[in-house]
Amino acid sequence: MGDPHPLSSAHLTAAASSAREHRGPTNERLAASDPSTSFAKRPRVAAEPSDSGGCVPCVEADVRALVSVSGGIYPLARAGALRGLTAVLEKVDTSSCVSAAITDCCYKCAVELMRDDDNGVRLAVVRLVDACARNISARLDFDANGYGDLMDMIFLQLSSMARDMCTQVRMEAFAALGKMQRVSEGVLLQSLEKKVMKTDRMGVSIINGQKLPPKLKIPCAAGIFSHGVEDEFYEVRRTACKSLGALAKFSTQYTEKALDLLMDMMNDDTEAVRLQALEALFSMATYGCLSVQEKHMHMFLGLLVDANVLIRDAARKIFGLVNMPKLQIFKSAVDGLVTSLEKYPEEEDIYGIMFSIGKNHGSFSANIAKHLAKEITMASDGELILDKPRVKALLIVSISAPFSDDKHKQLGIPSIIFSYAIPLLEKISCALGEVDQDSLLSYLYHKGGMPFWENRSVSAEFGESESCNVETVKIGAHIENTAKEAKCLDEVLVMKSILEIVEGVWTMRMSCNVCEVRTIFRTCKEELRLLAENSSGSIGALLSFLSEYLDAILFIVEIWQLIQLDKPYTCGLTSLDILLERLDMSVRRMKYCYIGLNRVLEVQVLELSLIAHLCRLSKIAVCSKVVLGKVLWVINRLEDLCADGSCELSDFSGEIKKACDTNRIGDNLIGNINNLFQLFHLKPTTDFGMLKVISAMLRVCDNDSENPLQYICGLPVGVSFKISLWNISGHHRLWLRMTIGESVQHTFLEFSRFEGNDEVMSGSMVVPLYATPKTCSFVLRVCLVMECPSAGISTHQGGHGGPSDCVVQLSDELNVYFVSASQW
Repeated sequence: MGDPHPLSSAHLTAAASSAREHRGPTNERLAASDPSTSFAKRPRVAAEPSDSGGCVPCVEADVRALVSVSGGIYPLARAGALRGLTAVLEKVDTSSCVSAAITDCCYKCAVELMRDDDNGVRLAVVRLVDACARNISARLDFDANGYGDLMDMIFLQLSSMARDMCTQVRMEAFAALGKMQRVSEGVLLQSLEKKVMKTDRMGVSIINGQKLPPKLKIPCAAGIFSHGVEDEFYEVRRTACKSLGALAKFSTQYTEKALDLLMDMMNDDTEAVRLQALEALFSMATYGCLSVQEKHMHMFLGLLVDANVLIRDAARKIFGLVNMPKLQIFKSAVDGLVTSLEKYPEEEDIYGIMFSIGKNHGSFSANIAKHLAKEITMASDGELILDKPRVKALLIVSISAPFSDDKHKQLGIPSIIFSYAIPLLEKISCALGEVDQDSLLSYLYHKGGMPFWENRSVSAEFGESESCNVETVKIGAHIENTAKEAKCLDEVLVMKSILEIVEGVWTMRMSCNVCEVRTIFRTCKEELRLLAENSSGSIGALLSFLSEYLDAILFIVEIWQLIQLDKPYTCGLTSLDILLERLDMSVRRMKYCYIGLNRVLEVQVLELSLIAHLCRLSKIAVCSKVVLGKVLWVINRLEDLCADGSCELSDFSGEIKKACDTNRIGDNLIGNINNLFQLFHLKPTTDFGMLKVISAMLRVCDNDSENPLQYICGLPVGVSFKISLWNISGHHRLWLRMTIGESVQHTFLEFSRFEGNDEVMSGSMVVPLYATPKTCSFVLRVCLVMECPSAGISTHQGGHGGPSDCVVQLSDELNVYFVSASQW
């Protein structure tokens, strides 16, 4: 009878020894195998074994033949046989009865050839050992049969191969180390330390578990990764970094020590190595075992502002997952991300990272929120500018605390943080993932202490009122159950609610801080903006009108508080002058840019205009004929509107009329401004009518800062514009205003050049710019303005081919870039 175990160790040893005994000097002169890619692609009959899905005797026969060839005298044949054995192992079913015998046979064959003189053979050996390790780890009886010591021995053998003189062998060895699925903590720690550790620190002693070959004692793994990251070839260093990160899942102590090596690699000259080190750190953070220490923060913060966008992106992702044990480290990370955002404002994914950092460190985020709330309260002008990247970032960090695992604690997030975070709704919802923005907005309102979405009157017929149903909002698994969501909100009802809030704020304007008024108005405007995104037609026009209305009311409150300060006279342009000009512009837009204003809305706009004139009279403290003439015109217009009895002249307007009638010079008006201001009341209307907004859009063809237009200094240059107009009729007078520094040129728009109707018109035109400056380059600021019909006494300085009266801007201001032809 034949041997029942044809792949036994004795059979293998005999076959290999027999093959080696017949090596002669002639055969040794054959060319050594080349481990390069071209060699790997050469066809080898031995490297193509039959499919293991066939009969077991066929697989055993293939393995026996390949083992025999591996002991031959030709390096190419030995390398090919080893590759064939690797292919067999990859196809064999690890749960089959023959798998263990085949794996053991292949592993013993590989061990015998680890010190082969040929580079290609040693490379094939490493790949075969790697395949054996995977098969052994996959065995169902791994723990029962004590294969742990064998896996440690394989790790040590691969560590020995990682010191090979051949670069490709070292790379393959480090790659195989990273794929190990079983290894003891002691061996892992030894691979990081160059100094040989004592046996009692090694946990499970490999020497006691299995007798190792004489040259494969534990010291062969000493500091293998330290040597790998210092290798002269960047490919080896990159592979070592990758394996360092892959092995982090086995031991927290190993991760802490490996972190030092990987942080040192951030100074590597090769970008690929740095990126791989960051990827390894990201893998550690993903396993949840990476904790940043204070000594590493300087290096991490430098990566956030690195010149390479890939480096910056990788560093930010690590911050989003890493654990920060101290508040100071957390603050340093936040400051570093803010610095990166300020330097690279286009990389808005930083906001998502900010939210993740805050969510992972709820208590630290709450600390940031409390400091930010104090900063908001102590702001000199009572307002925090949300356009600043730092403010946006800190708000998002602060708002993330309630979504953290620490939310069961009393974090004490100030309510003002939630109200200021409302304008950042889109960024917060993106950070949370797929979340209903209405639910999130309702949550922010609730936590901000503003009952804006609660107790809202809902009536299908506007005659009966019933409380709006409010239900608990659940955003994923993160939002607290105290958040509430309103249902069935109609846009008209929302606008009415806003007007009610504005009326309430106006009544308490004297007892309320301007900061609080500004916060409430900002919240209302953000609500209008969110509604306007999905609205058009008359509703969209009304939302735009209400936004202007809110601006005007806020300007009046701020102007009156500045006037009440009674500051001494100062020369030059002051904040009061700026606010007065903004108020005039806002009232002008409401007056001339909206078609279809009913009597009630027009009366409200005219009374706002009267307030603006009174504020200007109070500022100059003397009667101006120009301002007085405008006041008289407005009073006359109000009388005309109220003549048919559809509406009545308010006490405010009536007192102004009396003051003007008794003294045409206006002295009585100047003396009673305070009393008149107290008579003014906001009366929100419920009849909005059908509004249309006059607007325009201006575009320049093929021009930006990187693609400027050419010109010759001192000579005219033509600029091609594409213009779209909405709700413009023949009696409107539109101008194209072009500004260079203090130089302004107006060009009248002929509607005959446009196609369309009164609702939408579009066209293109080439406009010459006559006064080109004598510079190498300049930026032209362009916008469309509409001339307002003369009302009372005009103060606008017309002439020079421009508008004869005051104007209102219809389009956003556009930058057109020019460069001198001599510089091109």
